[in-house]
Amino acid sequence: MRVADAAARIRERMAAACERSGRKPEEVRLMGVSKFHSRERVEEAWNAGLTLFGENRVQEASEKFAGFAGSHPGAELHLIGSLQRNKAKAAVSLFDWVESLDRDELIVCLGKLSAVRDIPLSILFELNSGEASKSGYPDEDSLFRAAETALAFPSLRIRGLMTMAPFTDDTALIRRAFRSLAKARDRLQAGFPECDWSCLSMGMSGDYETAIEEGSTLVRIGTAIFGERPA
Repeated sequence: MRVADAAARIRERMAAACERSGRKPEEVRLMGVSKFHSRERVEEAWNAGLTLFGENRVQEASEKFAGFAGSHPGAELHLIGSLQRNKAKAAVSLFDWVESLDRDELIVCLGKLSAVRDIPLSILFELNSGEASKSGYPDEDSLFRAAETALAFPSLRIRGLMTMAPFTDDTALIRRAFRSLAKARDRLQAGFPECDWSCLSMGMSGDYETAIEEGSTLVRIGTAIFGERPA
């Protein structure tokens, strides 16, 4: 699979989903999730016009993206996987965004470590879709407490919310998860109007069109761009 061809098809389907929902294509950003794929495949994606990349593991990202930002102006790297505290210092120095904030103690840890950054660390709070196997804050009340915790650290910049839809073919359940995130965002915006809640990171290779229809502003696409993970 040529990354450029795959990315072009994704963009076409994203534009169609935007049209169906009365949105503008520029309202939704495309992330290439490059986990388990090589630096060469990332370069292919960059040459195809992708500037936003997501990685699940700090160690893999640190090896794959070493020196990448300096030679690729405008590149943006997001951590989208679970973050353990012993990897937090490395994450703060490597990533532009951490999308997977799922507990208050991690917010405090990142808030302290990011004080050395020249630019605040952008963060998203992860809302659990309802599956016990998935991480994330369990409800809106916990998200409110997370926002209050993060606001104590000037080195953290709230940017919005993230979720992963349930692993199911039931589109109604998937839509319900995405609508829950949009609803939570609206309530947080009302409660913390001084913060930026504009990013709704939701939608992956199997459900990104539905996510766009439900208000996603950032879709995280791996397999549909890069192909199946190498064995």
